[in-house]
Amino acid sequence: MVLEVVYGALNAVFGPFIAMDPNPQNPILTVFLISAIVAFIITLANKLLVDQERLEELKAEMQEFQQEMMEARKKNDMQALEEIQKKQMEFMDKQREMMTMSFKPMIVTFVPIILVFYWMGQEPHIVKTLVILPQIAYYVLLVPLWHMFYGMPPNAPSYAIGWLGWYILCSFAMSQIFRKFMGLKGGM
Repeated sequence: MVLEVVYGALNAVFGPFIAMDPNPQNPILTVFLISAIVAFIITLANKLLVDQERLEELKAEMQEFQQEMMEARKKNDMQALEEIQKKQMEFMDKQREMMTMSFKPMIVTFVPIILVFYWMGQEPHIVKTLVILPQIAYYVLLVPLWHMFYGMPPNAPSYAIGWLGWYILCSFAMSQIFRKFMGLKGGM
């Protein structure tokens, strides 16, 4: 019952995208737009919910700590290693703080994104989406490995990816672009 309501709502939101897609039988543009919207929402959540300055500060401290540990091990300096072990509990707290910071946006965006994926997986036009990649891109992106985890239809042309593969490619690219525009550092 609830999923039907959600499906209907998402159909009302994203249905016009499919209708306006230049090729509604293979809505590549629609999947791209949905991935861009989701990537924007996730990036915006990261921007608003994570203290970027504190996160960078913690990363720098952790990197410095790891550098000290490596130098002490190389020199086999037992006294320095003992001091580092004493500091280790403090740094575990800092790691916990970093992890908590990164979980905030995930918690906020998880359910809506799962619902969008549910809708995409149920939408007949999107499920049939196929994108044919150039042969070099097909192998560089390790698409044959993807196909081991999610199957392609038996009649799919060579060098093709389905809607999920296309979504992942578009989402990754758009996330990087949005992160750059919003001034976020680091990877995804």
